[in-house]
Amino acid sequence: MPACHPDAPCPCGRPDPRAPTRNALFGACCGRWRDGTPPPDAESLMRSRYSAFVQEDAAWLLATWHASTRPARLDFAPGARWLGLEVRGHRALGDDHAEVEFVARHRVGGRAVRLHETSRFVREGGRWFYVDGDLHGRQFF
Repeated sequence: MPACHPDAPCPCGRPDPRAPTRNALFGACCGRWRDGTPPPDAESLMRSRYSAFVQEDAAWLLATWHASTRPARLDFAPGARWLGLEVRGHRALGDDHAEVEFVARHRVGGRAVRLHETSRFVREGGRWFYVDGDLHGRQFF
């Protein structure tokens, strides 16, 4: 799946700070982190990872996954269509640890899926990494 155009609405759904009724543009939101500037916090990294799932960008997902839990490769569900992200909370646990609770919705094979997770992040060398998460349930409709 191709990357988002910088002027397209960002898949993560973060509101545009200048126009809160619209999504931020990809180039000013998640796209900027892929150009080398590290995300400033765990929530921004998590949002960029959601956008990477939408775009099937395995390279970004693997690069932002902590080495202690990173899989050797990623496979994407064929035909998955991501429908939206709701960030429910972002909690700093000191300077270098954080949690982000979110709900991500997608459709696979005609079935809607709701993924509710609290993800754990760690900052090392000035960069945030996804470590792992606790699923609160995966609901199929």
